[in-house]
Amino acid sequence: MTDREKLASLEDMLELDEGVLNEEMKLVEIEGWDSMAKLSLIVLMDDEFGKKLSGEQIKSFRTIKDILDYMG
Repeated sequence: MTDREKLASLEDMLELDEGVLNEEMKLVEIEGWDSMAKLSLIVLMDDEFGKKLSGEQIKSFRTIKDILDYMG
């Protein structure tokens, strides 16, 4: 999966328009990055990437790139 496809998955999860997210964006600056988004990210990682994600790991994420790197 390409980084663009991963970004598209995140945009879909956050209900954002295509092309809104980029790797350098800080998570705290993204509208909709809340507790529900974090739960959705846990489900996305498990369903789409077969990876378990903890709350502590999510707390360590600062940018979209951090999430993309975790996706692999």
